[in-house]
Amino acid sequence: MHFLSDIYNLFFPEVCLGCSEILTENEKIICTKCNFNLPLCDYKNLKDNLLMRAFNGRIPLENAVSLMYYSKKGIVKNLIHNLKYKGHQEIGALFGTWLANEIKEKNSFKDIDYIIPVPLHEKRFKERGYNQLDLFGEKLSEILRIPYEKKLLLKTYHTAKQSKKNRFARMEKEKTIFRLNPHTDFDNKHFLIIDDIVTTGATIEACYDCLSTLKNCKFSIAVMAFTI
Repeated sequence: MHFLSDIYNLFFPEVCLGCSEILTENEKIICTKCNFNLPLCDYKNLKDNLLMRAFNGRIPLENAVSLMYYSKKGIVKNLIHNLKYKGHQEIGALFGTWLANEIKEKNSFKDIDYIIPVPLHEKRFKERGYNQLDLFGEKLSEILRIPYEKKLLLKTYHTAKQSKKNRFARMEKEKTIFRLNPHTDFDNKHFLIIDDIVTTGATIEACYDCLSTLKNCKFSIAVMAFTI
């Protein structure tokens, strides 16, 4: 079996999902060079960080953390594109594991009751076959020992891809596309809302608008990447 694996790798070598270079035997998912050059945030130690400030006056956040910065070109864009559109869910698991280990000893994340992903519409889920946040959220849940509740928020209608909208249209549209699952009772909880990329923050804000109808709840966010 090892021989067959070697033959397969000879003709179909694994490539880095950040730069498409062939991975060495000891590399997985991303190469050493890309790993070294990832634009990591250090928000885990900063209560007043740029991500928190992006939501000032919009959402009363307890905490906000991003693993990386995002730009329109580069390693992070390639990784998240491969995660969302090419089926490479192992990227979500990698980021979830990485971020969870960064924050698991921080007191500010120890009183969270539920991890809540931004949901996909049922049509988008069927097209893609998965929510790109699920393995990210499940790894956070496993390591932080916090339940992952992916059925609390529901997306009410199918929207065009975010990349095709301008900033204003995106913010206006996101205000009305989520609703709470009616078969839930989650008052008096602290929610950690997770997403892949924060750009305008409209999606997170729309999720908050729904969740804030619950009584006496607190909110934090954790994302893979943040556009500055």
